[in-house]
Amino acid sequence: MDLLSLRYFRAVARHQHISRAAEELRVAQPSLSRTIIRLESELGTPLFDRQGRRIRLNEHGAAFLRRVERALAELDDARREIADATGDGPGRVAVAAETLVQLGGVLAAFRARRPGVGVRLFQAPPDSMRRHLRSGEVDFAVASQPLAGPGLCAVELVREEVLLAVPPGHPLAGRERVTVAELADEEFVSTRPGHWQRALLERLFAREGLTPRVVCEGDEAAATPELIGAGLGLGLMPAVARQTLGGHSPVAWLRLDATDCHRTLTLVWRRDAYLSPAAEDFRRLAMGPDHASGAMSSWQNRSWKV
Repeated sequence: MDLLSLRYFRAVARHQHISRAAEELRVAQPSLSRTIIRLESELGTPLFDRQGRRIRLNEHGAAFLRRVERALAELDDARREIADATGDGPGRVAVAAETLVQLGGVLAAFRARRPGVGVRLFQAPPDSMRRHLRSGEVDFAVASQPLAGPGLCAVELVREEVLLAVPPGHPLAGRERVTVAELADEEFVSTRPGHWQRALLERLFAREGLTPRVVCEGDEAAATPELIGAGLGLGLMPAVARQTLGGHSPVAWLRLDATDCHRTLTLVWRRDAYLSPAAEDFRRLAMGPDHASGAMSSWQNRSWKV
């Protein structure tokens, strides 16, 4: 069992598709297939269930993958630590986030402090963030919804209220507050499943035994105000959007009579991961000079589109 075989296995396990993994690894598909078969033979058990050309990670493969990701992450950490100790290059920082626009301010400050450091960004939903952290592909994740798991550390950056936005001519437009139960028959503009706005909408409705009627969903959260203003439906947006749009807002705003109707932005990293001096600097900048007092208004000002 060699490192190359383990890296090949990790790629196939993630894609659960030989040709896609071969494309990512830039190797021939037959060679990749032989490597996986040889690894299974060495372990004495299949790691995938096969049906024709389709493969699916089985319970043994899932258990093996967790160990492989941990081992490869440790080796990658060791390589970075040695490179830092020997002064071999300025290093790199890798960050995953649901929407990358929220990183603009902290990255500008980081670039000013560490101009030679390479920065890699990944746009990813929460499940992918966990995988990126576990495998050591990223140093940090900036999450807009809970991102817990074994071996993960999380620090709250900012918590902001989430409001209900409605078209100006809507019957609710003159109200100040509304309950979730009153929205049972309304249509909603939202993001795709997995995004924080959609997760919050579904969670609030589930508490009332309801399911939201989503008539428009997509990946462009920044387009939500215009779509709501055009009358397509109602939507959830962070309160800071109301301040940012000001008098140019195309929607009317209401508060929801519901507990936990807010978005919490957190910085997450792997507890046992090696963090380079550059990564430590990024964490300090992200958390701000006085994190204990919640001094993170700059995150609010630049992240309402998320």
